[in-house]
Amino acid sequence: MDILSRIAEKKIKKAMEEGELSPIEHWKNKPLEFERDTFVADDLKIAYKMLKNSGYLPPELETRKKIANLQELIASTEDEHTRLKQMQKLNVLLRRLEDQRNCTSTIQAQDDYYQKIVEKVSVREDPK
Repeated sequence: MDILSRIAEKKIKKAMEEGELSPIEHWKNKPLEFERDTFVADDLKIAYKMLKNSGYLPPELETRKKIANLQELIASTEDEHTRLKQMQKLNVLLRRLEDQRNCTSTIQAQDDYYQKIVEKVSVREDPK
């Protein structure tokens, strides 16, 4: 064992004796929690992780979160006028996401169902 390993072992033992570290049984045999960052480019993962650890979401992930919320809202809305407004907002967010990523959004490009819904929505005149 080299000198750095010995120093590290001493400090770990001292911290465990003083109660600063939780015992091994606390985390032993529990699955590791992996972060889901498959949508983040490899060169941005470290920066995004630092932002997340400091309490901030990157603009792209914030937009994705808003898109998911809007999709749920559209699915549960029965009023056609409200649904159309939400779909317009969704289109704006999808375009914003494309601009942020400089490529076509997979949400819009792969969702044929979404396109069929947009084509079939008919809006009656608002009875104001």
